Amino acid sequence: MKIELTVDGRKIPMNDFVQKIVGNVIQAMVETLHTIDNEWKEISIKVEKE
Repeated sequence: MKIELTVDGRKIPMNDFVQKIVGNVIQAMVETLHTIDNEWKEISIKVEKE
């Protein structure tokens, strides 16, 4: 699994361990949704602070 984190246009480096943790958390959250097939290929999340 490859994870990329960008904050205000700046790519934040993450080692393999951190990528695995972040990826597993996101994967677990998404796969609990009833309308999501476990054979997904890519997940994109955009978060904006108000």
